[in-house]
Amino acid sequence: MNKKKIISEYNKKLELLNKLNKYYFDRSKPIATDKEYDDLKREIIFLENKYEFLKSKNSPSKSVGHKPSKNFKKANHKVPMLSLANAFSEEDLINFEKKITNFLLKKEGFEISYSAEPKIDGISASLTYKNGNFVRGLSRGDGKEGEDITINLKTIKDIPQHISSKDFPEEIDIRGEVFIQNSDFENLKDKFANPRNAASGSLRQKNPEDTKKIPLNFIAYTFGFEKGLKVENQSDYLKKLKEWGFKINPLNKLIVGVKNLIDNYNGIEKKRADLNFDIDGIVYKVNDFALQKRLGNVANAPRWAVAHKFSSNKAVSQIKDIEIQIGRTGALTPVAKIKPINIGGVQVSNATLHNEDEITRKDIRIGDIVTVERAGDVIPHVVAVDVLKRKKTSKKFVFPAKCPCGYETIKEYNKITKKFDAVRRCPDRGFECNRIAKEKLKHFVSKEAFNIDGFGKKIVEKFWELSLIKLPQDIFKLDYDKIEKLDGWGKLSADNLRYSVDEKKQISLERFVYSLGIRHIGLENAKLLSRYFGSFQKFKTLSKKNNYSDLLNIDGIGETQLVSIKNFFSKNINLKILNELDKVINIQDAKVVNTKGLLRDKSFLVTGKLNNISRAEVKSLIEENSGTTVSSVSKKLNYLITGEKPTKKKIESAKALKIKIIDQDEFLRMLNKTG
Repeated sequence: MNKKKIISEYNKKLELLNKLNKYYFDRSKPIATDKEYDDLKREIIFLENKYEFLKSKNSPSKSVGHKPSKNFKKANHKVPMLSLANAFSEEDLINFEKKITNFLLKKEGFEISYSAEPKIDGISASLTYKNGNFVRGLSRGDGKEGEDITINLKTIKDIPQHISSKDFPEEIDIRGEVFIQNSDFENLKDKFANPRNAASGSLRQKNPEDTKKIPLNFIAYTFGFEKGLKVENQSDYLKKLKEWGFKINPLNKLIVGVKNLIDNYNGIEKKRADLNFDIDGIVYKVNDFALQKRLGNVANAPRWAVAHKFSSNKAVSQIKDIEIQIGRTGALTPVAKIKPINIGGVQVSNATLHNEDEITRKDIRIGDIVTVERAGDVIPHVVAVDVLKRKKTSKKFVFPAKCPCGYETIKEYNKITKKFDAVRRCPDRGFECNRIAKEKLKHFVSKEAFNIDGFGKKIVEKFWELSLIKLPQDIFKLDYDKIEKLDGWGKLSADNLRYSVDEKKQISLERFVYSLGIRHIGLENAKLLSRYFGSFQKFKTLSKKNNYSDLLNIDGIGETQLVSIKNFFSKNINLKILNELDKVINIQDAKVVNTKGLLRDKSFLVTGKLNNISRAEVKSLIEENSGTTVSSVSKKLNYLITGEKPTKKKIESAKALKIKIIDQDEFLRMLNKTG
């Protein structure tokens, strides 16, 4: 082939690559498979290496993809990117390990090996590799769906574009953290508040050439979806990452025992200031993948991992005033308005005082000089008062006896502790109290509820002041012509908001129940209720049927939740909200996981201690196989599973109702498992 033909062939391939990039990155409509795209890139680079006269600024060896569209496209994670539960003390770690051993039904003294990995304060990213090639990178997003930031991730030198190792999985999502070293941040501190913000802002650049100018780093630490991964524990997986060309944290360790975890924690905390990257704690993962699989996850976090946050950063400031904030459940929280201070790279101007008793106990007054603590990135709070610096002008704070809505505040009596709660509340009036209503609307649009893009707390505040929204249904009936004319808005931003709201007019039943902000009904309880009712119509008519006591048959729903649900349905305004929402949104029926399982249409209750299997694991097995668990013996119960020292009353009740009583071996045989 002569030179002219070679150049012609080369240019055709570049044109085709540009076309594929345009459809993939700009139009979000790929017209070639991942393999075809990767093969084309390899062919171009092969020609360049073979013929020195072939050069182009559009070469895949020089350019990065195609200029992305105005908004990054979104994609689902094959395996959700879960968050982690936090621990702040040795006691928290002891409880964490106890929960693990209880779930696995292991005896005291059972040793658990942990992979202890310092937690870099950066931006999480998930890198998908197919046949050794890096094909897509997503941000964490909401854990289920992330932004496709592949084009920007490809500018990071720490991220291998191709891995040729024979033992590399056929497909895998390598997960880790994108960050900026503290030494590099020195040149960027005029543009960003801290290294984490710098990393986040850089990854969201619309032009990858701008991202390329920022010295981003990547450290790998876990995986999501995998096909062909041949390792049995986390420590071996980390070694493999290093062999495959990824950087891993040099401070990772394999540790047994809580005492040793604490020693390692204290040692790393002392080194923290000398590190060239920010860390905000240490993540402990059960090392054995088989145990991780058995332990599984709770609502949004794994049971087998926890983030041990470092001791807080503290600073001294002055209380300028104390204000009362009303939460969505009616709790009155005193908040200190302090002179702005920088704590751990964050500007702090508010600090919680927790409750009335706390103010009295610490003798906190307006005008006091106080120590403010920001523990583990949670809400800053006042630790102590410097009484020696107290001025005569300081004022004692008088806690209000009434909510701003006019109702007398109360302290609820706890029947278990036989004491009045420390928190003072506006009676649970829901949307009848303006302060509570505003907070409920913030909860309604929050990430775990309707998750409406661009509809955050500040928007709720603004629209509330303008009387654009007062009740949840108002969100779906907004006057966009009026919004378009507001300061800081315009046609484009109003249209974007309209699109975001319309996009969320369809929601799952469990998220909808959670969005209502019923006291004591979190995500897990909302999930239980959605499975129980199955449809919104059945949930909505609960007050008409007045069968609240039946809810106690749901394992996980107790008297406390029952009272809250009953109170919610007793208010006409809530019934009106449900009816109005029914007209403007589509609430999907609950999805039943595995309806064809071996235990479908069967209900179970356990009494007594089982052998080498915990109740939590039994419940998990039942649900995985389409069965249900109940909390008491009734006509709705099909099987009573008995272990050692069962409750006699349950046995007698089951016999009276002619419910089948089985032991552990019989239950396992129902699952085709040996006893």
